[in-house]
Amino acid sequence: MLRSMFAGVSGLRSHQVMMDVVGNNIANVNTVGYKSSGAIFSDVLSQTVRGAGLGSLGTAGGSNPSQIGLGVRLQAIQMSFSQGATQLTGRSTDFAIQGDGLFVVDVAGTQAFARAGSFSLDSLGQLTTPEGGLVQGWGAVGGLVNTNSSITSLRIPVGQTIPADTTNTVNIGGNLPSNAEDGSGTLPAAVISSSINVYNSLGTAIPLRVDYTKVPNTAGNVDWQVSAFDPDGNQIAGPLTLRFNQADGEIGTPATRILNISTAQLATIQVGGTTPAGGFDASGIDLNLGTATGADRLTGASGTSSVTALSQDGAPIGTLVSFGVSQEGLISGVFNNGKNQQLGQIAMANFSNPGGLEKTGGSLYRATVNSGNAQIGTAGTGGRGTMSGGTVEMSNVDLAAEFTNLIVAQRGFQANSRIITASDEILQDLVNMKR
Repeated sequence: MLRSMFAGVSGLRSHQVMMDVVGNNIANVNTVGYKSSGAIFSDVLSQTVRGAGLGSLGTAGGSNPSQIGLGVRLQAIQMSFSQGATQLTGRSTDFAIQGDGLFVVDVAGTQAFARAGSFSLDSLGQLTTPEGGLVQGWGAVGGLVNTNSSITSLRIPVGQTIPADTTNTVNIGGNLPSNAEDGSGTLPAAVISSSINVYNSLGTAIPLRVDYTKVPNTAGNVDWQVSAFDPDGNQIAGPLTLRFNQADGEIGTPATRILNISTAQLATIQVGGTTPAGGFDASGIDLNLGTATGADRLTGASGTSSVTALSQDGAPIGTLVSFGVSQEGLISGVFNNGKNQQLGQIAMANFSNPGGLEKTGGSLYRATVNSGNAQIGTAGTGGRGTMSGGTVEMSNVDLAAEFTNLIVAQRGFQANSRIITASDEILQDLVNMKR
């Protein structure tokens, strides 16, 4: 009878812990990145009343051991790292992991890990957790990320700039009409113009005008002369010969389909009567007339005049206006000059046994001897999951399952209390026998 009472007490204690675990899960149902836990029970060492007996062939049969259990104990509290639902937040500093892995965080010089990806930028542009932990990764140098280097705290400085890009190529497309006037008759030669801004080494925008003048054709060809002018109307390059094959209207000369304006010619540019500060690359500026089969190439068919400067590869100095993250955790900045550049990459860690991690509060974990060492790398590699921006992972608590466990724990506690009550009544009856 005393054994039954102590078994009941062990049941009360174990189910109380189960209630604690379930209660904590329910309390964290809306905690970002929270991973639920479950209580696992096992029986306590049993008292052997009679050992097992060995049977004798044809004489006596064997007998099983007779044992009385001494109650129940809490064997483990196991954490579930199943995937939580993803919630869209729209914040550029929120990240969610799809699959295995954890963010790496530096907390006062100690390495910690997190599934909660609700981050912010501090006054120094550092990517931080809500409690000031520093998110780790690889910073970009010159717009490139080296993931073979050591991880460090990520910074995305507000107001970050990228230098100006000098124009090297102007892409030209459209059509120059083969039937345009060439000046050999009573009408003047046709002159068709297109303009585009090019940028020097200081990011100064300089309007460049390109004129196409129709000239008398040579045998089997349609000929144009190309000249370039600065904003003050001064001719800085040309005339350059542009020749189309009369049979198909495709460029025959130059064979490279490129007309070059040299650095020396660009150095003569005047804006408002003065030479603007800054220069150009040694190769000058190429007027690229498109590939031989490109849909946007320059052609010389009859009819429509549609020649235009489509684009150029230069840009003024740029200031960071927004950023986003790829599935690999690569952070790319968008600048107000239209350029994109890598800013850094978020590191991710995975473990041989993530269930062996120890919760330290603040939605953080730390490694233990049974979790294994952190295997740090990029998202989407080495068994690590992928990453999405503007979202966070919600708690993986299943309320339906937790409420069921709540009932089970309550009933288990109640049943064990009845064991103690019944044992007490039997002891009372035994005491009353002396009366």
